[in-house]
Amino acid sequence: MRVIVTGGAGFIGSELVRQLITETEDDVINVDKLTYAGNIESLVEVATHPRYRFEQVDICDAPAVDLIFKKYHPDAVIHLAAESHVDRSIDGPADFIQTNVVGTYTLLNANKIYWNSLSGEAKMRFRFLHVSTDEVYGSLGPIGFFHEETPYQPNSPYSASKAASDHLVRAWHHTYGFPTLITNCSNNYGPYQFPEKLIPLVIHRALAGQPLPVYGKGENIRDWLYVADHARGLRTVLAHGQPGETYNIGGQNEYTNIKVVRTICTLLDEILPNSPHRPHERLIHFVTDRPGHDLRYAIDPEKIERELCWQPRENFTSGLRSTVQWYLDHRIWTERVMSGAYRGERLGLAN
Repeated sequence: MRVIVTGGAGFIGSELVRQLITETEDDVINVDKLTYAGNIESLVEVATHPRYRFEQVDICDAPAVDLIFKKYHPDAVIHLAAESHVDRSIDGPADFIQTNVVGTYTLLNANKIYWNSLSGEAKMRFRFLHVSTDEVYGSLGPIGFFHEETPYQPNSPYSASKAASDHLVRAWHHTYGFPTLITNCSNNYGPYQFPEKLIPLVIHRALAGQPLPVYGKGENIRDWLYVADHARGLRTVLAHGQPGETYNIGGQNEYTNIKVVRTICTLLDEILPNSPHRPHERLIHFVTDRPGHDLRYAIDPEKIERELCWQPRENFTSGLRSTVQWYLDHRIWTERVMSGAYRGERLGLAN
C-alpha cells in the first residue's frame, strides 16, 4: 500500500514509520510539521530508503494537505499528529485545540474529498486510522478497566481535545460513510521519546544527578505499552480492523508512578555501578501534584486480542530495561532534542 503517516517524526509515529519501511513493502509518506517533539533524527535509518518520503506540512494547512493527496494518492492514512503532553495543555491549551481538533477536522475533510474521488477497488480498500489515547475515558477507581464502550469523561485540556477529535472521526464515518478506524492506547514508552514524559525525563535527570520529580505521593497508576508493540497493533488494525470500529490497545502492565521511578533507579544502579549518583533513588523528590491528576488508567485489550489476534510481545520488565539501555547508548540524541526551549523544567503548574 501507499500509506500517509501524520506525525511520523514523533515518538510513536517514527516507530511506526521505521516498522513499515523495514518490515513491509509499503510506501510511506511522512507528513509532519516538526514541532519541538518531532525529530527527523529519529528516522535516520530509513531517510534514504526509496519507499520513504517526507513532507513538512502542518495538518491545519488545508491547501497543503490537499496537495499531499493529489501528489501521492494514498491507500490509507494513519493519523498520529497531535499535541500530546498533559502538562503543556494545562499551561497552553490553545495549541491543543488547534492541532488536535482543527487539524483533525482539516485532515478528515481533505480525506473525504479524496475518498469520494476514488472508485471501485481503490475506494473499497481505503482506510483512515485515527490514533487516540485512553485519557479520553477519564479516571478509573482502584478496580475495573476501560473498554471500547466506556463513556468519555476527559479531565485535562489534552484529553478533551483528543476526545473531540475522536468524536469528529466517528461522525465522519456515520454521517458520510467514510471508512474510519479509531484506536485508544495506554501509556507508551520506549526509544526516541521526547524527554518531557516520565520515563525518559527520569533517565535524563538521573544521569545528570538532578532531582527526580514525582507528582503527589506517586500513587497514580498507569498501564504501560511498549511503543513497538503499539506500532504493531496499529498495523494490525489498519490491515484487519472493521471500518467504524474502535480498538483499545493496552499492555496490561499497571504500575504506580513511584514504582516506575524506583525501578528506573534500580536499573541505573545496576548498569552504572561507578555512577557518582548511586543510589539513584536518593534523587527522588516529591512535588505538588498535577492539577486534576487522573488516579488510574487501565485498558482491557480483549477486543483486539480476540478479533484481530494482536498481543504485546514485551512485558514491562523487559521493555523498561531495553528502554533504559537505549537512552544510555543514545545520549547524544537526547542532548540534541533537548537543545531547544525545553530543558526538563516542571510544566503544567496552571499559573
